[in-house]
Amino acid sequence: MSLNIIAMDLRQLKIQYLEYLEIEKDRSQKTIENYDHYLERFLKWAKISSPAGISDELVRSYRLHLNRMSDEKGKPLKKITQNYHMIALRNFLKYLAKRDVKTLSADKVELGKTSSRQIDFLEIEEIERMFQAAGGADLKSLRDRAILELLFSSGLRVSELVNLNKDQINLRTGEFSVRGKGSKVRVVFISDQAKSALERYMEKRSDIDPALFVRVGIKHLEKNPPKADPPRAESKADNLRITPRTAQRIVKYYATKAGIVKDVHPHTLRHSFATDLIQGGADIRSVQEMLGHSSVTTTQIYTHVTNKQLKEVHKAFHGRRRK
Repeated sequence: MSLNIIAMDLRQLKIQYLEYLEIEKDRSQKTIENYDHYLERFLKWAKISSPAGISDELVRSYRLHLNRMSDEKGKPLKKITQNYHMIALRNFLKYLAKRDVKTLSADKVELGKTSSRQIDFLEIEEIERMFQAAGGADLKSLRDRAILELLFSSGLRVSELVNLNKDQINLRTGEFSVRGKGSKVRVVFISDQAKSALERYMEKRSDIDPALFVRVGIKHLEKNPPKADPPRAESKADNLRITPRTAQRIVKYYATKAGIVKDVHPHTLRHSFATDLIQGGADIRSVQEMLGHSSVTTTQIYTHVTNKQLKEVHKAFHGRRRK
């Protein structure tokens, strides 16, 4: 081990770790920001500067601290959020071990048990009501309908949606490639309904911005229309592209307009996409590929809420011996 590494304090090593995530691991900027946030919280609490100061007892005390913490709304940190902190710390320790820095073994950091993940999705009739709510012929309505149709048709993440460019979409073949989490590229398919909505929207566009979905002026009669993003200090080529926050507001607005009382987000449409496929008989591996999940275990959460055969089995076989 070099003397330079020995002399480094934890904050210097953290900076190098974040650079490692960016360059060697090709992690997204958002992922790097999250790791920075979680590790900085640990360092501020621990008040240590040496990697050797990270002990089993220190980590145990930190887990207790997280469990007793409150978020900005005064609510306890969710178990999954606590685990995100521990995952960041564990991966940081793995990086230190890779560089032969003496510290706690990453194997000593265990994750807390979390309850089964709750999946919120929309029924088909709710989806249709949302689409009908965006039934106008003006540019904004056509854009919003295309956004809703494409989210449900493809299962795109909101970050993937807003980063799309016009030249990526092949409406003739009804498919295109998208780069998702971990820079993994997957093929995305477009339904006939989404294709039609995109065509109507693109025909109405008169700008030359490369983004598929752009900001437009809002002159609606509704009381609470989704607001446009304020102008951003970016290049003119990028200035019209909508942000993830704009897409979130659009989805929430039309869900409310359609009379849906659930808390609906773009990811709700991704859940609805996967749920619809499973209920329709799609195999789990195919759904995994279409969602861009690296592990089928992640995709299996949908089978717990969509196995319609279970009710039929229960009805056919339960209580048959009772008189």
